[in-house]
Amino acid sequence: MKESPEEQSTASRPRQLYTGGERPFDPEDLVMASGRDVTPERVEAAKRLMEEQGSAAIERYLP
Repeated sequence: MKESPEEQSTASRPRQLYTGGERPFDPEDLVMASGRDVTPERVEAAKRLMEEQGSAAIERYLP
């Protein structure tokens, strides 16, 4: 029995979706979520932002 295209697309999706700061993230993740290229300066700025704001730092970019 073949799966329909709709069933195939949902089969590869995770059963539970995560958003924002629900999971651990790196400074590099924060830079990439902002749509910028990862550079040492941006990683350092992301580290400072994470120290100040915690998970709220990434939640401004991710739903």
